[in-house]
Amino acid sequence: MTTPDRQPPTPDPSASEFQDRVHRSSGGIAAGVLLLAIILWLGIDAVVKGHGHTPWLALAAMLLLIPLVIAFTMRPAVFANDERLRIRNPFRVIVLPWGTVAALRSGYSNEAITNAGTKYQLWAVPVSLRGRKRAARQQSRATARPGGRGRLGSFSPQPPAASSEPPRAVHDKVMDDLRELAETHLNSERAQGEPTVRWAYEVIGPAVAGAVLLGILLAVG
Repeated sequence: MTTPDRQPPTPDPSASEFQDRVHRSSGGIAAGVLLLAIILWLGIDAVVKGHGHTPWLALAAMLLLIPLVIAFTMRPAVFANDERLRIRNPFRVIVLPWGTVAALRSGYSNEAITNAGTKYQLWAVPVSLRGRKRAARQQSRATARPGGRGRLGSFSPQPPAASSEPPRAVHDKVMDDLRELAETHLNSERAQGEPTVRWAYEVIGPAVAGAVLLGILLAVG
């Protein structure tokens, strides 16, 4: 009995050569977990022990607050590979092929700017002024540190630095990586296309339903 020859799978031309580099805010995730724990603790306590309209008010408030907390703390992420930049913000998902990215700008917020001039904020890569000041202090100490001499006046060599690059804040390093990807793949054939924006109805829907239910219950009294 003969078996048909199996042809090797045809490579998908749309598949990326590299996996996504994922960037998230660890501080935002920690804050989101803490807020969710507080909301669930207070909400479940009100549902179990409340009387009258209180359990329903608690359920409506949880239905409103939980999606919003997740949206602004745990949901934001930036995915980057050799083809495109995908920005997952609280209420939108923006996909920008590298060929459409004109600049990645850092100021009081980190933004991706398209060739058409549209700006999209990178919620998952927040600017930390404290981090920048800490990096600046480290650089100042590194440049001001003397070569040093031993107690007998002999020269005490310093250990070689691990890197000649000046210290950088974490979010600035992330933006540097994104800029390098953009410059490398700007003219790549697979990095061309049009920007796409999708609304996160999985977040908006429950939050709107919770707001409507909460408004009705408060109006009814």
